[in-house]
Amino acid sequence: MSLGAALLLFLLIAFMIFSGNLSQAGPWIIAFFGLLALGFSGYTSLNGYVFTAMIFAGVTLALYYPQYFLQIGDFKFTALIIPLIQIIMFGMGTSMSLKDFGAIIKSPKGVMVGVSAQLMIMPIMGFVLAKASDFPPEIAAGIVLIGCSPSGVASNVMAYLAKANLALSITITSIATLLAPFVTPLLMKLLAGEFIAIDVMAMMWSIVKMIILPIGAGLLFNRLFGSKTKWLDKAMPVLSMLAIGVIIVVITAAGRDSLLDIGGLLMLLVFIHNIFGYLLGYWYARLLRLEEQDARTIALEVGMQNGGLASGIANSLGKIATMGLAPAVFGPLMNITGSVLASYWHKKPVGPERAPTKEMA
Repeated sequence: MSLGAALLLFLLIAFMIFSGNLSQAGPWIIAFFGLLALGFSGYTSLNGYVFTAMIFAGVTLALYYPQYFLQIGDFKFTALIIPLIQIIMFGMGTSMSLKDFGAIIKSPKGVMVGVSAQLMIMPIMGFVLAKASDFPPEIAAGIVLIGCSPSGVASNVMAYLAKANLALSITITSIATLLAPFVTPLLMKLLAGEFIAIDVMAMMWSIVKMIILPIGAGLLFNRLFGSKTKWLDKAMPVLSMLAIGVIIVVITAAGRDSLLDIGGLLMLLVFIHNIFGYLLGYWYARLLRLEEQDARTIALEVGMQNGGLASGIANSLGKIATMGLAPAVFGPLMNITGSVLASYWHKKPVGPERAPTKEMA
């Protein structure tokens, strides 16, 4: 029923667009995505798209009514971004233990290939696309920034759905995230230095505050109280998704004017960035003779970046409304493409190679 109502709203929205009334279509577009989310939740095969539909509803809300997501009194909502990133990273820390790094010993080649792919493919692709975009320098630097960021928890979820190597996915994400305070600023200095001035040490410290400290706190918390806080394992993913949603909405509202000017082209470039991440990550792994299951893992690890962290970095530099736009667009888009790719691989047998090494709780 919800999907049927969404279809009717889609026809109404299409009519309003073609009749030149797009400026009046906001409430209907928001309702459309809300109904899509409700409809998707009723089907196991579509359940993975609920979060994405809700994100698009939030983005539409921010585009049509940005004044509600900028500030209350003297408090600017962009001040929430870094604390929310820290909450997400704390949650990641509580779900980790030293055992998760055992894959480095068991499968060092897969880890090395995955991490090296992340450090090469997406940063270089981001630089090429930024140079070709002719965007203002700070917006172009945002494309490089998303390429220089590590993968996030979303890649682990998609690896599980795609019947990829979940243990390898978690290990690559963990290592890439822990390397980010040192690697991301250096890559930005090298590749984005011609667009904006990069203070390497200041960026390192901001990422340490967003990653290392909260993950360390999460690891310690897990070590001390892990067996007594099983509820946290269920609560943190939901809290993380809410945090990501708030971050994307706030960034969209802050950068609304720039996004309306270049949104179409930015979305196209971000889409190309994302798709080439999957393609090049997969074939890089296959050329280095990794198994199909591991190649799927690395494709997802390379193509799905931590948009929330990139947004936090942009905010720490005071450029959330410009440099933060590419990460804000990349996040929802990668969830759609990642879900489609994971669903495709889920239906396609891995073959005679080994089965997934770890089940997701």
